[in-house]
Amino acid sequence: MNWNDKIFNIQNDEMFNNIALELFQFQYKNVPIYKSYIDINQIKINHIDNYKKIPFLPIQFFKTHDIHAKDKIIQKTFLSSGTTEQNRSKHHLVDTNLYKESFLNCFKKFYGPPESWVILALLPSYLEQGDSSLIYMVDQLMKLSKTPDSQYINNISESTISTFNKLKQKQVLLIGVSYALLELAEKLDIPAENWVIMETGGMKGRRKEIIRKELHDKLKNSFGVENIHSEYGMTELLSQAYAKKNGVFHTPPWMKVLIRDLEDPYSFYKNEKSGGINIIDLANVYSCSFIETQDLGKTHQDGSFEVLGRFDNAEIRGCNLLSFN
Repeated sequence: MNWNDKIFNIQNDEMFNNIALELFQFQYKNVPIYKSYIDINQIKINHIDNYKKIPFLPIQFFKTHDIHAKDKIIQKTFLSSGTTEQNRSKHHLVDTNLYKESFLNCFKKFYGPPESWVILALLPSYLEQGDSSLIYMVDQLMKLSKTPDSQYINNISESTISTFNKLKQKQVLLIGVSYALLELAEKLDIPAENWVIMETGGMKGRRKEIIRKELHDKLKNSFGVENIHSEYGMTELLSQAYAKKNGVFHTPPWMKVLIRDLEDPYSFYKNEKSGGINIIDLANVYSCSFIETQDLGKTHQDGSFEVLGRFDNAEIRGCNLLSFN
């Protein structure tokens, strides 16, 4: 059985734990930077018998090092958003099919087959900078939607208004970065109660950061929808979490979120207490599946989680990073 078969057929926590431990051993042996990090910190890998004991690699390493399995050919490299090439994280993909299978299985789990959707994307800053994992995902979903109505919206024009009016009664997913959706909401007032409006977070330095409730209220009023959906993803991951309302995210079975103690990164908080977000993404087979992020959040009893902001010294980035008061 290959990694794809194992990862995307996880049924319970025991299966997740077994595959996580197996993948940890593989990455320790095959990803040089991860091995060096573990060895320098004198972590005894033979004592690791649960996924919560696996060491998490600080996400900053994706900016300063090439993190991928040795002796493997890189098929594609994704770059994060950033102000300069030096500030952009790099995620080297050895197997692009892993990413495709991950985001497609995840999308189907939360939203059904992409064939049933018209997909509109409002992602100007991602298109400008290029090499975005989000654009790669949206491109593939648009192709699978098999309708010429699926498209990128690059500016607000008469053509845009005509397109929106034509699609008002169809099942449309409008996915956009927060600042662009806000600009759209301020310029247009097109009720689209049949649509799913999904924000990917982040003002990207284009507008003042606002709390999620304020953003969602403005978008709900403009589009006439009950809830605003959210996507949580990042360059360093090959999986996404989705929130269908109130910014409460759910993960696919091959992804977990743990909340670390801010004073002791090797300890984790119980539910409902805020701390640093650590992510296990088993789809990251050939890079690192165990990542210590710079996001702040909390988990709930059902395994869902919320993003509450960023560490003060963290840079603006493209995933769901709205500031909270």
